[in-house]
Amino acid sequence: MSRTISLSLALALLALVLPLQAEAKKKPKPSGFEATLPIVEAASAGAVPTGGIFSASVGYAPLYQGNRATRVGDPLTIILLETTTASKAVSSSNGKSGGASIIPPTAGLLSFLNPNALNASSSSSFNGQGSAAQTSSLVSTISVTIAEVRANGTALVKGEKKMLLSQGDEWVRFSGIVRLADIDQDNAIASTRVADAHVEYSGKGALQRASKQGWLGRFFNLISPF
Repeated sequence: MSRTISLSLALALLALVLPLQAEAKKKPKPSGFEATLPIVEAASAGAVPTGGIFSASVGYAPLYQGNRATRVGDPLTIILLETTTASKAVSSSNGKSGGASIIPPTAGLLSFLNPNALNASSSSSFNGQGSAAQTSSLVSTISVTIAEVRANGTALVKGEKKMLLSQGDEWVRFSGIVRLADIDQDNAIASTRVADAHVEYSGKGALQRASKQGWLGRFFNLISPF
């Protein structure tokens, strides 16, 4: 009997350990924010040496341009200065009242009616208020690479920064469209000058799990009518 129980426990532990090992060995899916490598142009096999020391195919920086990022694979720094403040307040009120009164004749068949019993009035009122406010701020820097250069002087940039901490992982991901003319001499540009910017700051680990509600609590919140 004890041997059967031990075998059952071993099989149960094995069933728990194998999926965890398989998940650990699973390769992470590409996030789409990986660095873009520069395009390597293959040297022409029939190129005739000219004897000159200058070759445009090797790469050069014009005097008016300097070393600013302009080509696919060139890195540049995005200065994240994102601050959002939103507030909204709503209030409404209304009221309505009405009344009616009938005075019966003092003589005749209806003289027995009480004048106070024929008076009627109604009133209704409503007053509602609501407000909402939200403030978010993100100040940091992240280096990205140029993934695509377009004919109108703009470029698509993307990149990510991963940090492996003792209590989990954190990452910052960024992508957007920049004007090459807006890149300064330090190869940096503010995030406020990036069009179609996508900023993602998240993580996973023990701290991230602790800040989330459990699945049972989410279930009861889903079915709760209150």
